[in-house]
Amino acid sequence: MSIKNLQPRFFVLLLFIVVAGVLRITAAGEITPFSNFSPVGAMALFGGAYFADKWKSYVFPLLTLFLGDVIMSQTIYKAYATGILYEGWIWTYLGFAAMVLTGQLIIKKVRITSVVAASVVAAIVFWLLADFGTWTTAYNIDMTTGLPFTKDAQGLVKCYIQGLPLVKNTILSNLVFSAIFFGLFELMQNKIPALSIPR
Repeated sequence: MSIKNLQPRFFVLLLFIVVAGVLRITAAGEITPFSNFSPVGAMALFGGAYFADKWKSYVFPLLTLFLGDVIMSQTIYKAYATGILYEGWIWTYLGFAAMVLTGQLIIKKVRITSVVAASVVAAIVFWLLADFGTWTTAYNIDMTTGLPFTKDAQGLVKCYIQGLPLVKNTILSNLVFSAIFFGLFELMQNKIPALSIPR
C-alpha cells in the first residue's frame, strides 16, 4: 500500500473511538451520582456522523463497546456477568446502535443545534431500549420494594421511571463529550486539510 492510499481521516476517527472506549473503562465503578456519565453516547454519535462508510459507523464503535464490556464484565462487574458479558446485553447494544443511527440521521452537518438535538434524542432512545432490556432480565429489581418489577405494563413503567435519573446523566455526558469530540475534530479538520472528506 502506498502512502497516497493511507487515509489519515479514518485513523484519526478510529483514535477518537478508541479513546472514548478507554475513558469509559477508566470511569466505570459503583453506582454514583455520576452513573451513566460516560463517553459512549458521544462515541456513537461521533461514529454515526463522521464515518463515510455506514458500516464503519456501527462496526468500530460497537466493537469498542464490546471489548470494553468484556473487560469490565470480567473485572469490575464480574458478579453480574453471565459468560463473557451480562444478561440483557443485546438491549444495550440495540440502544447503542440506535444512537449511531441517530447520529447518522440528525447530524447531516456538524452544527451546535444538530449535535445538541442528537445528544438528547440518542439518550432517550437508548433509555427506552436499554431499560426495556433491564425489565426483561433477572436483575430487574424495583428499588422501592427490593423485588423484581412485575411483568406487566405497570412494572415496565416503574422500570422506566426509576431509570430517569440515569437519562439525565446520559444527556449531560452526551452533551459534554460530544462538545469535546466534535469540537476537537472540527478544529483538527480546519487545521489539517487531509482530515476532511475528499471532494
